[in-house]
Amino acid sequence: MLWRVPESADERTEWPVSPPPPWPAQVRATLWWHRSTPAAAEYGPDGPTLPITLAMMVDYLDSPVGPYREILASPVLRRGLIPAMAVPFIAVDSEPSVHGGRAHWRLPKVLASFSGDVTGDFSAVGGGWKVATSARPRGPQLPIIGGLTFAQPGDDGSLSRATARLRGKFRYARVGVEAEGPTLSRWLRPGTHHGIVITSGRMSTGPAK
Repeated sequence: MLWRVPESADERTEWPVSPPPPWPAQVRATLWWHRSTPAAAEYGPDGPTLPITLAMMVDYLDSPVGPYREILASPVLRRGLIPAMAVPFIAVDSEPSVHGGRAHWRLPKVLASFSGDVTGDFSAVGGGWKVATSARPRGPQLPIIGGLTFAQPGDDGSLSRATARLRGKFRYARVGVEAEGPTLSRWLRPGTHHGIVITSGRMSTGPAK
């Protein structure tokens, strides 16, 4: 069984099959972060962690399974030389992407509905939960080169690690957040947070190791 919070629970097992990684994609996105709430550790992974919550809304303009949109969040970060996301909540509006997340990366993807502009006012709605963001970019557009690593636990205690590498352009932003749900309201802090908008970028998510 995939590690998850109730918002990412889905008993469906059959999904359209997706191609294996790497998954290259052209993206636009809003990312934000804040100090973790006292309840966040309850929904984080076992082991040493950093009390930082990292979340993002992503618009995949193309990908091996076509265009789709996504929300994901890590209640805390795994401590390490390079801190890694641990993602118990992730949703998309593409059935093949659900398969890809679950089969290739141990990501507990579920289906959701999205509306708006991912780098402005945007919302994601699923079964019993909703997240709305309002990004307000400030300052100049700058180049960005980097990556995000996530490490997902398995039932046997092993970790499945993968990295998404990004090259593109970004702007600093203040991001307003509203979150509703069985657990999201406890660890995805409402209010206005530091963030960035990826105005354009090329990302490639590699295989899990």
